[in-house]
Amino acid sequence: MIPANINDVTPEFLSAIFDVEIDSIEANQIGQGIGLMGDIYRVGLSTSDPSQKVPESVVVKLPSSYEGNRAQGVALGMFDAEIRFYEELAPSIPVGIPGVYHTDIKPGTADFVIVMEDLTRYELVAQSDGMSVEQAYAAVEVMARIHAVWWNKVKIPALEWIPSMISPRIEYVDQLLKEIYPVFESGFAKYLPAGGLELYQRFAGNYLQINKTLAARSPWTLAHQDYRVENLMFAPGEAVVLDWQGIGRGPGAYDLAYLLGGSMAIDKRREYEAGLVQAYQNTLESSGVTGYPIEKCWDDYGHAQLMGGLATAMVTAGTLDLSNARGVELVATMAERHGQAALDHDGLARLSAILSDSI
Repeated sequence: MIPANINDVTPEFLSAIFDVEIDSIEANQIGQGIGLMGDIYRVGLSTSDPSQKVPESVVVKLPSSYEGNRAQGVALGMFDAEIRFYEELAPSIPVGIPGVYHTDIKPGTADFVIVMEDLTRYELVAQSDGMSVEQAYAAVEVMARIHAVWWNKVKIPALEWIPSMISPRIEYVDQLLKEIYPVFESGFAKYLPAGGLELYQRFAGNYLQINKTLAARSPWTLAHQDYRVENLMFAPGEAVVLDWQGIGRGPGAYDLAYLLGGSMAIDKRREYEAGLVQAYQNTLESSGVTGYPIEKCWDDYGHAQLMGGLATAMVTAGTLDLSNARGVELVATMAERHGQAALDHDGLARLSAILSDSI
């Protein structure tokens, strides 16, 4: 059975998963305004038999309560992808993945459930606050170790179910960006840095070509594609990665730029990004990746500031339910930081070169 909502997550449902008698549960929603594609609950478990091996609590992820968000997730194949990730790919990842007790989905729909390890003992950082330097280094190391597992190994038939960064999904997003640009501008232009509005105007409708440029010249790996601070949880020197709905195949620099461009305060990112990019490249090498020097990594990182962060800010601003102030603050933060990061890495000049080459 797949629960339709949290009311269907009953002691009987969880008893069947853990093969023990769970007497009662207590569910509380967590992360409101953060998990735009999913509703997330911490569920406490109680049993009268202390000999039963059952966790004190679990996290249950269900589709978003908002129909528009669910429809967007289905259109982009995000729910199916996350379930397949946990079932097929997560066992190969050596670090940074939560324990998962149960997954189920009705393919091609928003009917799904994930029951996973409760990590609420870890720290969750608001994107508006941004990561500390120590958290950034932990997140970059985990990212690089995950990327290293699939470095130059994803262009195979067995992984073609994972969309590439130049797939029809990106063509769909590219067209969507042109359609929703007026909504984005009217709601969020006031948050953008100098030059940011021109950047987003020129970006809308050219996302696919920007992706193709980097994809043609850089090694591919498995990318999370929403690798930001609110999809991470932290302990000292440790990061755990959540929300694998948007996975893709393409250059790893996508995740690196997305994380540092959007999840650090602008001044802090400017001060520490060179060291963080170097740490990413060092970890790739120590994990067995060869032929990717720091000069190439840094240039890819600069190019990738024109990619996912800008697109995500526009898509969330223009299509998803942002009925709470927390959601508006999140999108405003993303739009400003990603716009500034792209500008800091010669985004307008890079755009001009990319678009002139495509003519």
